[in-house]
Amino acid sequence: MTKRLYALVGALLLATAFAVAQSGRTIQVDITYAGSGTVDATHKIYVAVWDSANFDGPPADIQSLDSKTGTVTFKNVQAAPAYVSTAYDPTGKWDAQSSPPSGSSLGIYGSKPPTPEPINVEPGKTAKVKLTFDDSNKVP
Repeated sequence: MTKRLYALVGALLLATAFAVAQSGRTIQVDITYAGSGTVDATHKIYVAVWDSANFDGPPADIQSLDSKTGTVTFKNVQAAPAYVSTAYDPTGKWDAQSSPPSGSSLGIYGSKPPTPEPINVEPGKTAKVKLTFDDSNKVP
């Protein structure tokens, strides 16, 4: 009876782990900043994933890069489609907890900015996208 109980509990734990792994969506974003600003540990690029194309409210998640090129991976993205934007911090003082400061270069994933392109990813899958931005769109 005890062996049977352990086998049942083990099977339930395995099924739960599999269901959790399948429910998360992953978005991998390859970033290239082609602007003139210096990107380093102080002057970062912040990458945000959003649940809405309107970029209403706070982003679902934010990650940062400290180089002009790199990759960020958002795991367990809850909404599909999702949308991605970038902001370069020229001041070295912004922590991405408020709107980007004046002079920040902005980027958006999409082939026709300023219209964002949806990133559709199925549960348990990974979507890989590339986002290149420069200094042509800045916060006034």
